[in-house]
Amino acid sequence: MGTAVTVDAHHHVWDLSVRDQDWIAAGSPLRRDFTMDDLAPQARAAGVDRTVLVQTVTVAEETPEFLALAAEHELIAGVVGWTDLTRPDVADELARLRALPGGRYLKSVRHQVQSEPDPEWLLRQDVRRGLAAVADAGLVYDLVVVPHQLAACTRAAAALPGLTFVLDHLGKPPIASGALEPWASDVRALAALPNTVCKLSGMLTEADPASWTVEDLRPYADTVLEAFGPDRLMFGSDWPVCTLAAAYGEVVDTTARLLSPSEHAAVLDTTAVRVYDL
Repeated sequence: MGTAVTVDAHHHVWDLSVRDQDWIAAGSPLRRDFTMDDLAPQARAAGVDRTVLVQTVTVAEETPEFLALAAEHELIAGVVGWTDLTRPDVADELARLRALPGGRYLKSVRHQVQSEPDPEWLLRQDVRRGLAAVADAGLVYDLVVVPHQLAACTRAAAALPGLTFVLDHLGKPPIASGALEPWASDVRALAALPNTVCKLSGMLTEADPASWTVEDLRPYADTVLEAFGPDRLMFGSDWPVCTLAAAYGEVVDTTARLLSPSEHAAVLDTTAVRVYDL
């Protein structure tokens, strides 16, 4: 692998008996429970010894559950949670979350911006105020967006230089179609800001899950490697969503193949440790 310690900076878990994951289509292989007991042996076999657990649904109860899970599971080193950024008392709510059991594992917040009909949702005054509260709390903000929302991400990051923005899944480029523009230009504009970071994650399911190749992914990986540099790029498996296209170990191996040996240490370890304060 080129580095002994790897960090998986983006994965999920869910228990359908606790709550439904309404984004999962009926009949999908993802429509079952995925737990840390499922992930842990696969992660360790791939050389991963720390992970970041990421929210899946915009439900307030999920984040406290994830923080408690982090407190009891040695593999989880950080949590990307959710809270309503538009609530007037968002600063108090972030403080409450950090005071919970496992609260020290809260490293970042995200919202399903990709589902917001307003392409400039991030620029709304109430959202900007919430983002400022995230920065004041010493937390990071994860961006889960689609390509046409990247311009708003850049404006938000420029307006809040004290907040680190982490772009999940490269901003979901259209890998299956092979198109690079306008995604590539927009992602370079975001990367030009020093308070931005990108996750090398989610690529296999943006490609054709049934027939992807490493070469299908390479132009997109190369674009973000050049734009952000390895010190602002981190690996995420996006497990278990990635299982639609590949097994966990194959995702890790594929990512390593997209990197030069000199890039392994940063992308597979040190960037995530630094950005998320793991």
